[in-house]
Amino acid sequence: MNKAEFIEVLATNHFDGNKAEAARALNAVTETITYETATGGKVTITGFGVFEKIHRPARVVRNPRTGERKKAKAMYLARFRPGTNLKAYVSGAKKVPKQG
Repeated sequence: MNKAEFIEVLATNHFDGNKAEAARALNAVTETITYETATGGKVTITGFGVFEKIHRPARVVRNPRTGERKKAKAMYLARFRPGTNLKAYVSGAKKVPKQG
C-alpha cells in the first residue's frame, strides 16, 4: 500500500471520505515522528511500536562478492521496534480488528 492508497483507506474509514483531512492528519503524524526521531527523541505509541534514533559505531565490513574488507563510518539510523499488539496481529496470535 502506498501513501495515496493509505490516505484513501484512512479517509474512508475514519474521515467520512474526506481525503484532504486524512492527508493532513497523516502528514502531521509523519512530520512529528520524523522531527522527534531526527532530534534524538523517542516516539512510543503503546501497542504499536517505538520510533527512535540509534547510533551505529564505525565497524569493519566485508564485500561478500570480493571478500574485501573496508571500514564503514559511524552513523545515526532511525529504528522502529514493533509493539506487543502489532507483533501479535502479524503473527496471527490475535485476530486483526475490522476497520471503520
